[in-house]
Amino acid sequence: MHIMEGFLPPFWAVLWYVFALPIIAYGGYKVKRKIDEDPKSKSLLAVAGGFIFVLSALKIPSVTGSCSHPTGTGIAVILFGPAITAFLSAIVLLYQALLLAHGGLTTLGANTTSMGIIGPFVGWLVYKVVKGKIDVKVLTFIVAAISDWVTYIVTSFQLSLAFPSGVGFNGVLSSAVKFMAIFAITQIPLAIIEGIVAALLIGYLIQIREDVAEVVLV
Repeated sequence: MHIMEGFLPPFWAVLWYVFALPIIAYGGYKVKRKIDEDPKSKSLLAVAGGFIFVLSALKIPSVTGSCSHPTGTGIAVILFGPAITAFLSAIVLLYQALLLAHGGLTTLGANTTSMGIIGPFVGWLVYKVVKGKIDVKVLTFIVAAISDWVTYIVTSFQLSLAFPSGVGFNGVLSSAVKFMAIFAITQIPLAIIEGIVAALLIGYLIQIREDVAEVVLV
């Protein structure tokens, strides 16, 4: 889920902004450098950003009045790495907050942290470890699904830190488990579907773009 506008207490809203903004800025720098070095990468950046936008905008009703959605970050993190993925995700989340009332401006830092930074970074680590050892479509499926699941684990802890069910670490952990249990009902199958779609897309891109094949196959 995107944490909705005004839901987080001010302290946590500011804290996640402080964490996310330097990474987003670095991602923006890397996007500019990438385009300067290879102008043809603009179209792939557009595909990766569009994939994030479309998938993360597909809200699926969950239990207790919440919503779940895919994240769409797997393609971006495989093609461009976690920093650029963070930048693209921040742009997508900003547009969704302003135009779709999906998420919010006060929670943009928190939502970018979970969906655009930590989730994709873990997926990228898996990609780097497993790359070359299994079929690229299978690897893409794994990276996309893991990025999605980690995003929701992080979101659960963000909410539990703001709204613990008790005092101290045990209260935070108990609250996080409850949030994860709620999200898991829809997020586990959604991540599997997202992984399949991402695998199909990367297979298509490899067929039509030599530069994609060089990135994901070499």
